[in-house]
Amino acid sequence: MNYRIFTEAGAKLRIDKWLWAARFFKTRSLAADAVDKGHVRIGGASVKPAKDVRVGDLVEIEIERIVWQVEVLGVCEVRGPASVAQTLYAETAQSKVKRQLEQERRRTYREPAADMHGRPTKRDRRIIDKFSGGD
Repeated sequence: MNYRIFTEAGAKLRIDKWLWAARFFKTRSLAADAVDKGHVRIGGASVKPAKDVRVGDLVEIEIERIVWQVEVLGVCEVRGPASVAQTLYAETAQSKVKRQLEQERRRTYREPAADMHGRPTKRDRRIIDKFSGGD
């Protein structure tokens, strides 16, 4: 299949469609939802799903509390394979470092409540109160 990628300066596409085509989200509706919730910013400003993203724009995307800062290199109307999607953007060096640090922190840091399921038992409650200085 032929994937037409537009890289000229005037090329533009809806942000929700671009996020979907660049494979940041599995569906357009998930991309639009993230934009509506303020997890996507163009040039530092929150936008709506119909906002056009242009080649050269700096887009900030927050997915599961990991922030990607990417520069738009091209726009494509259709969603293609990952190899094609990766040509649509370039991640900033600062973003790569921050993202790798966050992934390493998540690998080594264990959430204290990860072993707990549901509400604490009476015994768990006593232990929590003992450590937190409660009565």
